Amino acid sequence: MSLRVVVAEDSLLVREGIRRVLETQPDMEVVALCADLPQLLLAVAEHDPDVVLTDVRMPPMWTDEGIRAATALRGSHPSTGVVVLSQYADPDYALALLEAGSDRRGYLLKERVGDPAEIARAVRTVAAGGSVIDPRVVDVLVAARSGARSSRLRHLTPREREVLAGIAEGKSNAAVGHGLGLSERAVEKHINSLFAKLGLTDEPDLNRRVAAVLLYLSDPTRETGAGRGASTP
Repeated sequence: MSLRVVVAEDSLLVREGIRRVLETQPDMEVVALCADLPQLLLAVAEHDPDVVLTDVRMPPMWTDEGIRAATALRGSHPSTGVVVLSQYADPDYALALLEAGSDRRGYLLKERVGDPAEIARAVRTVAAGGSVIDPRVVDVLVAARSGARSSRLRHLTPREREVLAGIAEGKSNAAVGHGLGLSERAVEKHINSLFAKLGLTDEPDLNRRVAAVLLYLSDPTRETGAGRGASTP
C-alpha cells in the first residue's frame, strides 16, 4: 500500500519539484498540494495522509506555519507524520518541532529536495513512527549547546554516563532502568543530577533531554574509560 503524502509549500516551483521527487517512489502517492497553512489543515482533514511534507514558513504569516501545523496535527491526527523543510539550520525551529516528542517528526534542509533518496527515507521513517533530523541542524544544535558545557561531562559519574547513554538510544526512563537494573525512580534521580551538572536546570524537560544527548554524542570520551556506557546508534 502506498504512503499518502500531503505537500505544503508556497513556491509553485518547489512544490512541483517535491511532488515529482515523491512520485518517483513506487510506494508513495501525493494526494494534495497546498500553498499555505489553512489549505494544509483542510487537506489533512480531507485525505488523512500518512505523512505531511511542509515548508517551515508559509502564508498567512510567513513565520513558523510548518511547526504550528505539526503541533496541531499531534492532537488531531497523531498517526500522521510530519517532515518540516526549511532553508534555515535553526535550532529553535528544530527544538519547537520536537517539543511534544520526536516520534513521527522530521526536520530537513530544503537542499535535500534534490536528493530523492534522502526525502524518501525521511518520509518512510516518520511514517513508521521514527524521527529524522538533518545532520547540519544537529551540528548547529551541538555548537549552540556545547562549548563550555561539553567539558562538564567529565563531572558525570560512570552510572550517570550509563543513564545518559540510554537516553541517547531513545529509551524511556523505565527502559533505561530495566537495562541497568535500576528502579525508574533511581533513573529519574540520576537524570536530575546529570542535568544539574550539565547546567540544564532552567529549560523544559524535553529540551534538557535533547541538549544532554547532543552533548553526549559530541563528546569524544564517551567510548573510552569511565565514559563507556551503552552503545549509541
